[in-house]
Amino acid sequence: MRTDAIVLSVAFGYLALLFVIAAWGDRRAEQGRSLIGSPTVYALSIAVYCTAWTFYGSVGRAAQYGPGFLLIYLGPTLAMLMAPFMIRKMVRIAQVQRITSIADFISARYGKSQGLGALVAFIALIGITPYIALQLKAITVSHAVLVNYPLAPELSLAEEAFWVDKSFWVALVLAVFIILFGTRHLDASERHEGMVAAIAFESLVKLVAFLAVGIFVVFSLFRGPGDLFSQVAASPEIRAA
Repeated sequence: MRTDAIVLSVAFGYLALLFVIAAWGDRRAEQGRSLIGSPTVYALSIAVYCTAWTFYGSVGRAAQYGPGFLLIYLGPTLAMLMAPFMIRKMVRIAQVQRITSIADFISARYGKSQGLGALVAFIALIGITPYIALQLKAITVSHAVLVNYPLAPELSLAEEAFWVDKSFWVALVLAVFIILFGTRHLDASERHEGMVAAIAFESLVKLVAFLAVGIFVVFSLFRGPGDLFSQVAASPEIRAA
């Protein structure tokens, strides 16, 4: 069983590393030596899309329903295929109109209506709040699993004060990170290079972790891809789905 101190030290050490990378990226940008002037870095930064839903929701759906979970990623895949036509145009409009948010973008389409912009911002806030809560819950669950493994995680946080919840402190750290490297300057011409660099590094860590777990599962728990797919095909749960 891992101690709470070790898990928290590793977690906050990782967050500190992201701070260092973001600060380094901003400093390089100020010196005119961009750290993110590469399609690879931008591609990795887009992988921020893979959040807690990826390593909890998607894995769970894959285990329960098989390859059908891939339909979740159909929308983002089509969006990237349309990027040269749609997203590039949106970026060009945002630069010309000096737009920094989706609310500004939609309101600009209809005469820069402040009322419409406020409505869009409110809807976005209501829509994203449960999703952010899901990410924080994933942090809490992950911490409980790591500390209590192989025992079942003890999730009694609803009965405890909010300052006992580890995700509360992680949320504060992430808020400081966003303030320092994201919303410090709301300028349409600014690229937030430090944040992009940190997100790209985080995506690289995720990619390596998923590949490591995948290789372990395929070649250690099973006898290769053929054995894995044959056992999946023979699973009554998958066949019923």
